[in-house]
Amino acid sequence: LSILAFFFLQDPTAAHYMFQDDPFLMPRNSANSRLFALSKESGRNAARYIIKHFPQYFDKTFAEPNVPCLMPETLTPQTEGVSEEALKEHIYLRRVKESVDLFDHLVQAGTPVSLETTNSLLDLLCFCGDGESTLEKEKEEKVDSEEAEGNTSEQKAPKRQLQRGSQLSRAGWRENNNAERVFKIMPERNAHSYCTMIRGMVKHGAPDKAYDMYINLLNERHKADVHTFNALIAAVPHLKDRFLERWELAKVFLNHMAQQGVQPNLLTFNALLKTLRRCGGVGRSMSLLVIKEMEALDIEPSLATYDHLLAVFYRGVHLPSSGIISEVLDDVENRSFTAQDPDDGRAFTHCIQTCCELKDIKLAYRLNKAMEKGDNWRFLDVDRLNTYWSKFFSLLCMMEQIDVVLKWYKEMSPSLFYPSAKNILDLLQALDAANHLDMLPSVWEDMKQLGFSRKPELLDELLSLMSRDQHPQEIQLAFAACAEDIRAAHEQAGRDQAPLQWTGSSLGHVALLFSRAGRTQDAWNVMERFQQINRIPSDQVMDEFLTCAKQSNSPDEAIQLVKLAAALGLPSSQRLKSRTKKEFELSEGQK
Repeated sequence: LSILAFFFLQDPTAAHYMFQDDPFLMPRNSANSRLFALSKESGRNAARYIIKHFPQYFDKTFAEPNVPCLMPETLTPQTEGVSEEALKEHIYLRRVKESVDLFDHLVQAGTPVSLETTNSLLDLLCFCGDGESTLEKEKEEKVDSEEAEGNTSEQKAPKRQLQRGSQLSRAGWRENNNAERVFKIMPERNAHSYCTMIRGMVKHGAPDKAYDMYINLLNERHKADVHTFNALIAAVPHLKDRFLERWELAKVFLNHMAQQGVQPNLLTFNALLKTLRRCGGVGRSMSLLVIKEMEALDIEPSLATYDHLLAVFYRGVHLPSSGIISEVLDDVENRSFTAQDPDDGRAFTHCIQTCCELKDIKLAYRLNKAMEKGDNWRFLDVDRLNTYWSKFFSLLCMMEQIDVVLKWYKEMSPSLFYPSAKNILDLLQALDAANHLDMLPSVWEDMKQLGFSRKPELLDELLSLMSRDQHPQEIQLAFAACAEDIRAAHEQAGRDQAPLQWTGSSLGHVALLFSRAGRTQDAWNVMERFQQINRIPSDQVMDEFLTCAKQSNSPDEAIQLVKLAAALGLPSSQRLKSRTKKEFELSEGQK
């Protein structure tokens, strides 16, 4: 497949390959794309639920010959009775509650349980908590909110600590839970027992307990492993409030690693850089030293390493120059990465955000080249892919020539991403800056396809651009057709949709577009809506409407306009009345 893909270009009109199975389910916008992409995983989860709760329907095999390695995995315990072997099997199958019950029965019966088995039970409890085993889900919103708090003033730190504590407490570590209870009744404990508890407490939001457990480990003269130190370093921002105190505590853990002869690995340095993200100026002064230490130990950075490094330097209002990110891209664009850290997946989206904040399109092009290098694109799932290209397109609209913007737009949508409402707004502003307003009808068709035909902010911007200046008649007719669609969107609501509310400006824009296209009756119907829904037209609308009436030599329309202005109580009614008397030949009755 890779060889075939090399010889064929990507179809810019086609959606993502995962949606090709059923054309009826081709998404129209990013919301549909996310829904359809998640539906497959939802189906897998439903299948797992059925297999787990109704295993009796899946215990028959009819294959001849029977090949065990090709058969479905056995999910029901086969060992009966209360024994250590049964406990091992339940632990292997991740039956949390049943494993705890079996362990309690063995302890009550006075049956000794080996240290290895008890540690396996602790591993299960500390990984899953007290609940049943589920797929581990990353809570990116929590991470992002924590990072947003990271570099604020230190005076607010105690309050933030309380907020973080409440967030972490909901993660699942209860007081005297099963893991703590099993740990306390263990007749003997080794380093593995303490390390498991420390990592479980950090994972489930009890960093203070994890630190106390680490002190107990030291008092028992045990040594922690590298994974435990990684967890403790990652928990440092939750243990200390001030930036300098955080760095000092991280150094304490690093010194303990050296004293205990524990060799740091990539995740150790990534955890340290992640902590430095929340150390303000201390992080900026120390992060480059961490990178040099990695080089000295011949540890190759992962994408998460670069992501943390950029986050240390490029955050806040006052952004530095593009020197650091340029050096990072020098390395990234020449490598094809493999996943080594759970945070690797966020690197490209955060990097393109930095390019947008720096307003540097050249860096964005380099990042795009790096993303397409080897298998680096695999780090972008459907959501991140849409976010990446959305930010890239916004930067294009801001910094590139309109021809380049339109070229990328045609190639990217919908094969790479579905434009958001902000992307469409950026495109409209780019067309306005380049005086390329003849493309507006085409953009309107895309807006309808993407489901943005009822977005008030987009409709107002589109109508404003179309009605601002006079254009050749052919373009005015196309604009009037767009105005007709927009009027229909305001007046015809779907079964589950509330009707759009007219604003005075949007009504005026539609009236002008109809008038300039020669659709006088439609224009008058729109003008009557001002009085019906209590909206006030602008002086520009009234003046231009009177000018159109003069060009068509229609004094009746001018008089009707003056009556409308008087009915609405407009200050310009007297001026319109004077213009009508001066510019039109009126009969005695009309006067």
